[in-house]
Amino acid sequence: MVEEGRPVVEVARNIGVHEMTLRKWVNRAKESGGAGDSGEKSLTDSERAELERLRAENAELKMRVAFARKLPGSRKTSGEIRRDC
Repeated sequence: MVEEGRPVVEVARNIGVHEMTLRKWVNRAKESGGAGDSGEKSLTDSERAELERLRAENAELKMRVAFARKLPGSRKTSGEIRRDC
């Protein structure tokens, strides 16, 4: 929005927030230097390491869920998983 030069009023209306709320968000983003992309570039080394660890943990948990759903008697439609591990 800031880079595109679109009016705050128009964007606020489009996303369903009050104009002043959006202005505050934009100002905070400008002050913190994050008015544009808030990607992984701004992560510290410890944050990047934690993100990597959490992604690995998430992948393992997804694998466990997929395996548990294949077990006989599992509830495939509701997404529930037996917790007797």
